[in-house]
Amino acid sequence: MAELGLDKFSIAPDILRTSEPLVSLGLCDARLQSDGRWPWIVLIPRQTGAREIDHLPPTQRAVLMEELVAAGAAVRAIGSALGRPVEKLNIGLLGNITPQLHAHVVGRRADDPAWPGPVWGVGAASPYGAEALEQARQAALSALSLFPGARPATRQRTRKA
Repeated sequence: MAELGLDKFSIAPDILRTSEPLVSLGLCDARLQSDGRWPWIVLIPRQTGAREIDHLPPTQRAVLMEELVAAGAAVRAIGSALGRPVEKLNIGLLGNITPQLHAHVVGRRADDPAWPGPVWGVGAASPYGAEALEQARQAALSALSLFPGARPATRQRTRKA
């Protein structure tokens, strides 16, 4: 980010470490959160230095809203593919730990481990098994491919500690 001396866009290491690439949308990179307890997509606007939603110009805020709706459809598709249909979508733009502007789109059910509270800080992340990960990725990619301008994301990752 600009204040860290970077002059080009990059995704924060914490986000890379805890998610898998899906697609690049018009404004955001969409990533699948690596926690199989919830269908969960993270959107990261490709805007160097953005920390808050008001750091985006109004036209980009409107694009972000449309991409949040697309990510919601993808989260619902993941839930259906894994036999746990989403009952409620939660959208959060927290940034308390990772200050880079990013939005979480999380599928919730009344029987999930954190219901009705927030998902953050509830137990340890539970990685997807190989088959479930592929099902989740394919469901998300299928839903997001319907969004105009979606293109495959690069495999930007960091090594796990």
